[in-house]
Amino acid sequence: MDDERGWQERRRLAVEAHGAALARARAAEEERAAALIAGFVARARDRGLATVALTARSYGGRGRYRTGLRGWYLRGDLAVGEDGNLYLLTVPASLRARLVGTALPPYPPRLVIGEGGRDGESIPLEVLLHRRLDADG
Repeated sequence: MDDERGWQERRRLAVEAHGAALARARAAEEERAAALIAGFVARARDRGLATVALTARSYGGRGRYRTGLRGWYLRGDLAVGEDGNLYLLTVPASLRARLVGTALPPYPPRLVIGEGGRDGESIPLEVLLHRRLDADG
């Protein structure tokens, strides 16, 4: 019985340590991605790239919603706001949001966008940012 409790305690501690290590790695990744985005915003402003009003789409893709944000689209469902945050531009369908718009929280930046998705859908954030700068450059 004591051996089992000891094993359970060691296992619990190992799981906690693993979770803490993953959280540290995620925070470090978000910090590096945020630095890439900040560099993009600075270069976009230096180049005079115009911002546009960002609109969100419903998950089904049929509705469009005002967000009150301005920024640069990286792809149809992802944009960098003037505030230097990354935004995922998909929302649940809503009649109220169609009328008054929707508020989007910043999306935690990752170094690889779409990681863990279907094959061919992931792309490094740095590549997306360079493509956007080169599109108008």
